[in-house]
Amino acid sequence: MDTDLLKTFLEVSKTRHFGKAAENLFLTRSAVSFRVKQLETLLGVELFDRVRNNIHPTPAGERMLGHAEAVLMAWERAKQDVSLHQDNLLQLTLGTGHNIWDTYLQYFFQPLHQGLPGVSLRTEVITPQAMTRQLIERSIDIAISFDTPKLEEVDIVKLMDVSLCLVCHQAGMTLSNIDTINYIKVDWGTAFNIAHAQTFTMLPVPALHTSSARMALDFLLNNGGSAFLPYSFIEPYLASKQVFLVEQAATIERSVYGAFWTGNERREQIEKALKLLQAKGPVAPT
Repeated sequence: MDTDLLKTFLEVSKTRHFGKAAENLFLTRSAVSFRVKQLETLLGVELFDRVRNNIHPTPAGERMLGHAEAVLMAWERAKQDVSLHQDNLLQLTLGTGHNIWDTYLQYFFQPLHQGLPGVSLRTEVITPQAMTRQLIERSIDIAISFDTPKLEEVDIVKLMDVSLCLVCHQAGMTLSNIDTINYIKVDWGTAFNIAHAQTFTMLPVPALHTSSARMALDFLLNNGGSAFLPYSFIEPYLASKQVFLVEQAATIERSVYGAFWTGNERREQIEKALKLLQAKGPVAPT
């Protein structure tokens, strides 16, 4: 199959407009329409409902989205693997969520680069659902997350513990008056959401809900409010008194895990990478 057909399909799905997709792909509108029609003919189904100014994927088109992304990713990885093999290099692909990249993984990239000679690194910042799917499809080598994938033939390695502290923009705040300021809800995974729902019912409806710790901190610093953030991440801001711990608020403990397919041919390099990723973070205050 011509991968250009898949790229065009994904662009139309994203823009919901043949003209805008054509501009983004530097094609004519008729070329975009022709490519989509070619793909529909190959698959034997219609991928889009074509209503003026309201183009959207059909149920078949929605199902095709994940497959198209997986095929293109596999093709890109195949091309890279072939070119890397010529120089006797290997590539490891790490999949992780926004909040883990913000607060953990980015600080380990230099040790990974230095500790894995002859290995090319690739990162994918993706949703937990996409991470599990790509681990099954072998399009990522290591999935790094708070919630471990429940899959057979997948090894799990604990990388580090994380203490999530409730912090805010002003000193002296307690749980009894925390509902008077903005609340930023950061997605720290299923176990966090359960503990959050059970223990912190006094928190107000979030002014912002995000999967990025960096975005949550920026919002808090610019607009005021409170959020659960890792102690190791906000320690410099505590020291400079830009943020403060909310009094009486217990920390919520989470762990970061690395998962990989047991039969991966790069297992030796994966295990070495996971050892480099294991570290002890600062301990949260009691």
